[in-house]
Amino acid sequence: MALTKEQWITLEKKASALRHKTAEVCVWAKGAHIGGAYSSADVLTALYYYVMNFNKDNYLDEDRDRLIISKGHAGVITAPILADLGIVDEALLPTYNHTGSPFGVHLDKRKVPGLEASTGSLGHGLSIGLGLAMAARLRNKKYFTYVLLGDGECDEGSVWEAAMSISHFKVTNLITIVDRNQCMIDGRTEDVMGLEPFADKWRAFGFDVIEIDGHNMDEIVTALERAKANTSDKPICIILNTFKGEGVGFMRDNYKWHYGTLDEAQLAEAFRDLDAYEKVRIARAEKEGK
Repeated sequence: MALTKEQWITLEKKASALRHKTAEVCVWAKGAHIGGAYSSADVLTALYYYVMNFNKDNYLDEDRDRLIISKGHAGVITAPILADLGIVDEALLPTYNHTGSPFGVHLDKRKVPGLEASTGSLGHGLSIGLGLAMAARLRNKKYFTYVLLGDGECDEGSVWEAAMSISHFKVTNLITIVDRNQCMIDGRTEDVMGLEPFADKWRAFGFDVIEIDGHNMDEIVTALERAKANTSDKPICIILNTFKGEGVGFMRDNYKWHYGTLDEAQLAEAFRDLDAYEKVRIARAEKEGK
């Protein structure tokens, strides 16, 4: 157990608030990648609000931790996170994906403070993370680099080229995370291009693999802390078993919600579902936390 009960509950409330805000941003934008934002909401909450050395006071500091959100279509939740942290102006969130806004569907590092890389041209994030992690090692810096991949993104050969290099050069200050929601834009991953045996592929490339419930906050934090404490020469890949659209009944595990918007009735239903989901999640923290 990595979290106290109080810490666990605090993170659950934050993840819920971010899911609510993401729904609003999706409506303002008249469309965004909400399904994959919800599947990664919990790990992003854990990283930004508990695990990483990253905040509004140090986000330009050379010693900060880095997070490359390789599945850059998760910008619809990344922007609200950076606003909540006080790094970008929350008043600009209603302009998301509007002409002249700093927030495009795929966020631009040149326009969004606190963003480590412009991503969303899928398959490049792990290579970017590799460069940052090797730079830290060469410069004797102690920061960690985290890379969040989508599972559909792992159809890209460039992901595996980066994985091969990470293993060969023993880049253990880079932690690879895969949002395994089993859905992508055109269907289920195993129908479009099968990834299984997915964990064994990472092992074959020289990684130690940690598979967890990607919607259990304590498991997420425990896995990340274990990866940070790794003393072997094998890099770690954390596979998060998640559901696209987690928290909203009509979105959950439905690839058709890879991208979409919500009408007034759907937004109200989504908020009701998210409120109920928050209660379930907090009840688990109350029961299992110490």
